[in-house]
Amino acid sequence: MEGKDFSYVMRVSREGYLLHDYFGKKIAPVTYEEDERGWWCVQTQGADGACLDELRQEYPCYGHTDLRRPALSCGPAGLVLKYAGHKIFAGKPKLSGLPSALGDGAETLAVTLRDDDAKVSVDLNYTVYDDYGVLCRSAVITNEGDEKVTLDRAYSASLELPRCDLSEIHLHGSWGRERHIAENSLVPGVIDISNARGGSGHQINPFVIVKDPAATEDQGFCLGIMPVYSGNHSTEIEVDQRGRTRINSGIAPFMFEKTLGPRESFTAPECLLAAADGLGELSRSFHDFIRDRVCRGKFAHAPRPILINNWEATYMDFDEDKLLSIAKLASELGIELFVLDDGWFGKRDNDRCSLGDWVVNLKKLPSGIGGLADKINKMGLKFGLWFEPEMVSSDSDLYRAHPDWAIHSEIRSPGLGRSQLVLDLTRREVQDHVINAVNSVLDSANIEYVKWDMNRYITDMPRKGFNYEYTLGYYRVMGAIVESHPNVLFEGCSAGGGRFDAGVLCYMPQIWTSDDTDPMERVYIQYGTSMAYPPSTMGSHVTDGPNQYTHRPVSMKTRGDVALSGNFGYELDITKLPESDLEAIKAQTALCRELRETVEYGDFYRLSDPFKNNVGGWMSVSKDKAKAYVTFTKMLFKPNSWYAHIRLKGLDPAARYTDKFTRKTYMGDMLMNRGILLNFPHGDFVTNTMWLVRK
Repeated sequence: MEGKDFSYVMRVSREGYLLHDYFGKKIAPVTYEEDERGWWCVQTQGADGACLDELRQEYPCYGHTDLRRPALSCGPAGLVLKYAGHKIFAGKPKLSGLPSALGDGAETLAVTLRDDDAKVSVDLNYTVYDDYGVLCRSAVITNEGDEKVTLDRAYSASLELPRCDLSEIHLHGSWGRERHIAENSLVPGVIDISNARGGSGHQINPFVIVKDPAATEDQGFCLGIMPVYSGNHSTEIEVDQRGRTRINSGIAPFMFEKTLGPRESFTAPECLLAAADGLGELSRSFHDFIRDRVCRGKFAHAPRPILINNWEATYMDFDEDKLLSIAKLASELGIELFVLDDGWFGKRDNDRCSLGDWVVNLKKLPSGIGGLADKINKMGLKFGLWFEPEMVSSDSDLYRAHPDWAIHSEIRSPGLGRSQLVLDLTRREVQDHVINAVNSVLDSANIEYVKWDMNRYITDMPRKGFNYEYTLGYYRVMGAIVESHPNVLFEGCSAGGGRFDAGVLCYMPQIWTSDDTDPMERVYIQYGTSMAYPPSTMGSHVTDGPNQYTHRPVSMKTRGDVALSGNFGYELDITKLPESDLEAIKAQTALCRELRETVEYGDFYRLSDPFKNNVGGWMSVSKDKAKAYVTFTKMLFKPNSWYAHIRLKGLDPAARYTDKFTRKTYMGDMLMNRGILLNFPHGDFVTNTMWLVRK
């Protein structure tokens, strides 16, 4: 198989096993020799006996002469899958109950493997695109027999590399510190990069890179793996006794179980894979694919509105007059969207009640949501609203009516997080209630934006396999609401960036990157997030100073410069700001309208790694190379320190560019080859930006 710039090579061994030979940059078709066989191994019986422990298999199973970590397992007897046929067709298959990338401009190879003794088959789907360097993989496991089959692991994709002198990169963190970069050398044994907290998680993001240890932003073997999944996930990397590397990626096996009745099938989530020369090229492959084939609907390629969210301005202590005063001033400052956050429903004056009661609090909002939206629309602003649809408060009318609708085990009371419980979305009646309740509010007013939050982990899961069922329920609920409101811009959120994944992006084209809006922390968070996800998916806002979480005092300029590298907005009480800050906001919103298309939909280049340097830097270049927005952020001032001399990337070497901030003119080749000296202001937490426009 060939994609835009990669080759993927498989073959059927003489014994009938499907083997993996190559995934990487394009190569010419060649004839491959059989794999070397080890001296000490257990072989299958027969004239052509094979030791599966020695073969690089395309979708390995455990137990019958292979004792490495498998992609698929269904009991102690194991499976022996052999090639049974294939077909090629235009487009790509839809996955039952699961989101997946769009299939236009694609071609799919479907390979069937079968164990005739166990009466189990697996359909492996491989989808390639003419215009994208990303391969889509998925697996459908079918019980073809008359007895039940119980799966205890069913990964979406497996890869076997003939080397182990590699390192892995994954994105780790916690609430307020999401998607920091960790790099570790592979060693003999198993590394499991996984999460079991119910959603894709603040702690471990479902994206992993396996690379040459010497690979840089600009060169070196890099392989990226991204499950399109929002539940418990795992990427498992095993280096075996012969120095080969096996990678399995998809649903986490821990607490997973799925029993298949006769002729019943199980669909594993889609997995996106890309191979590239350098980390930058790998990231841009994923960025383009996510923007064009994962995100969808009218907002996938639309400039995102500049918003103001009232949360950090008022929290839950507001009335209609306060909200309108913020909205009126916002309209004068060039802001385009007003978002009403938590506290508008039930008796919600604190975080201990009313989740699930999606009925407007008329004491706070006597005009209702519809009346408030109309008044804000008349000021020239769009109106948006916050929901947390998956949650219920123990102090709520919904919980009093249906206490059994909250996730719980039969032997103890469920744990509380933020005084709330999680609704059991494995149940159809609960899904339908949430869909109807949220749709009722959205249909009642001119609501053009929704922030969809999830503010706790899922605990007390009552059985194995529950999280997979919950995730399917979440997709059904989210899909039904989003699809019935195509003119609403939905933003995913999970206490900040706790569910930042490609599964969510199939429904919502942007996600709140982190609750931590301190620009110094955001340099790390946004830099790490960019390894996998494009700026168009990252919510990035200016908040008050000193920051409420870090208490770090940072200028309005620096806060704005860092936030302008994502979907731009504000979360602060602008009615209390000095005139100098209001003038700065006017300038920032005007600048955002100029550069947001370049930032959101251009090519992203990382220039200086904040995890290794005192300066974090990146730039976005328009697809036609006519414009580029460059941001460098210096963390701490160091007296008499060395100069920061940086080379830019991605420009037209023959073009002449003018920096609209300084009016200086440069040649593209000079900026990329010789580079420029960064002149930062004195002090900590300062930025140096360029807005380059081709003359």
